[in-house]
Amino acid sequence: MDQASTPRIRTVALVGHSGVGKTTLAEALLHRAGVIPRQGRVEDGTTVCDTEPEEHRRHISLSPAVAPFPWTASDGETYKVNLLDCPGYADFAGGVDAALAVADLAVVVVSAVDGVEVGTETVWQQCAEAGIPRLVFVTKEDKPRADFHRVLDQLRATFGAGLVPLELPLGEEDRLRGVADVLSDEGLAYDADGRHHTEALPDDVAEEEHRLHDEVAEEIVSGDDEQLERYLSGEVPTAAELERALVHEVRDGLAFPVLLGSAVTGVGVDRLADYLCELGPSPADRPVPVVVGASGASGGTRVDVVADPGADPLMHVFRTVADPFVGQVSVFKVITGTVRAEERLVNGTTGAEERLHGLFFLRGKEHEPTASVVAGDIGAVAKLAGSPTGSTLSRRGTPARVAGPPPRSTPYALALRPVTQADDDKLSSALQRLVGEDPTLAIDRSGAQTVLRGAGDTHLAVALERLARKFGVNVTTEPVRIAYRETIAAPAEAEGKLKKQSGGHGQFAVVQLRVSPAGPGEGTSFVDSVVGGAIPRNYIPAVERGVTEAMAAGGPHGFPVVDVRVECYDGKYHSVDSSDMAFRTAAAHGLREALAKAGTVVLEPVQRVRVVVPGALQGDVLGDLSSRRGRIVGTTALPDGRHEIEAMVPEGELTRYVLDLRSLTGGRGTFTAEHDHYDAIPAHLLQRILVPA
Repeated sequence: MDQASTPRIRTVALVGHSGVGKTTLAEALLHRAGVIPRQGRVEDGTTVCDTEPEEHRRHISLSPAVAPFPWTASDGETYKVNLLDCPGYADFAGGVDAALAVADLAVVVVSAVDGVEVGTETVWQQCAEAGIPRLVFVTKEDKPRADFHRVLDQLRATFGAGLVPLELPLGEEDRLRGVADVLSDEGLAYDADGRHHTEALPDDVAEEEHRLHDEVAEEIVSGDDEQLERYLSGEVPTAAELERALVHEVRDGLAFPVLLGSAVTGVGVDRLADYLCELGPSPADRPVPVVVGASGASGGTRVDVVADPGADPLMHVFRTVADPFVGQVSVFKVITGTVRAEERLVNGTTGAEERLHGLFFLRGKEHEPTASVVAGDIGAVAKLAGSPTGSTLSRRGTPARVAGPPPRSTPYALALRPVTQADDDKLSSALQRLVGEDPTLAIDRSGAQTVLRGAGDTHLAVALERLARKFGVNVTTEPVRIAYRETIAAPAEAEGKLKKQSGGHGQFAVVQLRVSPAGPGEGTSFVDSVVGGAIPRNYIPAVERGVTEAMAAGGPHGFPVVDVRVECYDGKYHSVDSSDMAFRTAAAHGLREALAKAGTVVLEPVQRVRVVVPGALQGDVLGDLSSRRGRIVGTTALPDGRHEIEAMVPEGELTRYVLDLRSLTGGRGTFTAEHDHYDAIPAHLLQRILVPA
């Protein structure tokens, strides 16, 4: 692929609800550009962008794929378009975040059959939060029940003003044959090769097209005072003038063009490619916020860096792929400067120096070597061992970090159990490599369990399949054990005694303890009140250690003991038979006796949960939280019409909440949870969580 100049590069993310046809649209663009000889099919696993067996099996995209193609637009200029085909399934929204971190334009793909869906709303919100200009492409216009006007009304009702339809369909469903160009008042009919020719508008479309042309022209010129004044004076702007005005409004997020077509028949595909190049901003138009002069992961000054091929190189790794042939492949965008093969750059977070052994452009699984990658372009390099996803590399002495999106929560978790000892030996390193490839996963070693956390059940199922296929580690799963605790129910005194004699030195120690509850969350404390040398000073640390070990080993119900005050006030020793081990053992006996005498209360972890839902669903969510023993703290109305609910909910009631909330809200609800405190579990629920003897 020829090297493109920065002003002629377009990095475009295809986003939308799962199953709307983003990958098929990417195939159509690649085929129309002449990059591939024929279009692959998602159902057959033959597309450029879906490369993993897990994607072929499920017929969905699971991570952002890069698919560049050259395009000579209608203005005569040749551009390089870096397509980023993004997943639409909710579990893989982190892949959309990664793509939007480097994209300069997002194409929101909407099905002409299904219209605006929850995934459409979600990605629109993601793009708005990331400040990404948007263009809407209504696809599947050739399918039964396709209705462009219905979808356009839905788009306007959902996303408000700013949507600018630039095309109308000529026919729909199996009669789709072309589009009406709203800016030029022309009809464009398509042949079997996906190429169009001009024809007169049919009568049933002409009247609507002329009316829409006037509406669109007025909306476009309203953003430019000079053009608006000329328009109001009676001067009619040309299609070229309208398009030039639209460029600035798209870049500033004031206008969102709406196009239509079919990725299967090719109708509208070439027009989409033209508009990507002519309306889409170049990297030079969109400065990137970067923290410079940083020390490690903190500090530094935030500045906006402009894409300049002549500046010092600065690159951002936004995706990592574990390739079975070349090892770790890091996919990056050059923020500014020109990155060259064999160059040495430094990771702005870790300080590790990396040598770029070989650069290449990535298209699906295809690698095309290159000597350099210019500002704004996307490339790849193998074996950057010290620079995981999210890393920023620059010249030594100029550390920098790209201010990326905040990490996503990982509300769904499973505990992993290796199948064999060989799997156990490889599990830790394999999980680290898996998280390096997908940073939306997290590893948590909770007690004796190794816990893998992610966005949902499908996310973890895919991760475990990759763990087995790529790294040869097979595991079974089990529920994550909740970290229950115990505390003493009332004050108690107890004596711990150890007396053994079996010839030679024996073992002797007596410890008198007072054990009482401490306040919630105060932790445990040990008080030495021994006077008169009843227990020599050198044995007191052994007493404390014995108490601590006994609390960690668990109370009568088998859970670690917390929030207690232990006072050692008396005891006995023997000048020959006493030892540290004897006093440790006696102290442990004493604590267990005190707990058994006074009884214990089992404590459960309680999470502070924040749920964001549309206002119409607030009542359903409140009722569901109450059924989970949740205590509602408050609700807040958000500016976008949604509501945030804050509640305290026991952790044991939240193990599948991410799945249940999606089902309850149709995928429109999101939540975060963090540990807040421990509270006593109701007596009638105690039996179901007790550790088996």
